[in-house]
Amino acid sequence: MKLEKIPQIKNTSSNNFFLLASPCAIEGEEMALRIAERVVEITNKLEIPYIFKGSFKKANRSRIDSFTGIGDEKALKILKKVSETFEVPTVTDIHEISDAAMAAEYVDVLQIPAFLVRQTDLVVAAAETGKVVNLKKGQFMSPESMKHAVRKVEECNNEQVMVTDRGTMFGYQDMIVDFRGIPTMREFAPTVLDVTHSLQQPNQSSGVTGGRPDMIETIARAGIATGADGIFIETHFDLSVAKSDAANMLDLKYLERLLTNLTAIRKTVNSL
Repeated sequence: MKLEKIPQIKNTSSNNFFLLASPCAIEGEEMALRIAERVVEITNKLEIPYIFKGSFKKANRSRIDSFTGIGDEKALKILKKVSETFEVPTVTDIHEISDAAMAAEYVDVLQIPAFLVRQTDLVVAAAETGKVVNLKKGQFMSPESMKHAVRKVEECNNEQVMVTDRGTMFGYQDMIVDFRGIPTMREFAPTVLDVTHSLQQPNQSSGVTGGRPDMIETIARAGIATGADGIFIETHFDLSVAKSDAANMLDLKYLERLLTNLTAIRKTVNSL
């Protein structure tokens, strides 16, 4: 994948890591624009290439009463408005084959969720749109096995593919990050570390996923130190009202400090 080919992406000559960030799900226009404005301000200051992330729907939920979205077209139009307002690329997840062409009308990057990354027809549908494809490594998969998912995209004549590690299942209710996977997957495609999802504590008896946000900076620092090309972070300005993944998201007020520290580490890594 060539980062500079992503529409509207900026700061690509900085030799910094790139960032996929913002809320877990699109909850409304005002919240999306508010978060995007702040993240754009920070990333321009630190010269970080930035892609705004927001799920237009959440299909993988433990409970039937969990928040899944505000309506597909409504959420996709908000993603489009974010892109037009701040001149940044956007990324969203897709869950069904029919989602690919629909979402491709509004966003620049299509993301395959970790639970679905082995679904060949879904991966092919995303690849055939010509959009950048972000393949999230299954929690149940080895880093080495992701080369096959990457090849599915490439064999559709789409070289714009990246891989994202979001942790590996550790027992029934915890995740770990095997940092050996970052250099392994970088052999196949640019590799992103999904920091916040890697700190989830899934399968809680309540049906609501827990998390360890206190470890966000620890995991992020290690990811940059081990060569991650990009960082994925979900953030919100009010975690008390966030409708999805509040337990493991980063409070927006801490984002600038975190990215400043990660940028310093990246500069050190680049100098070695």
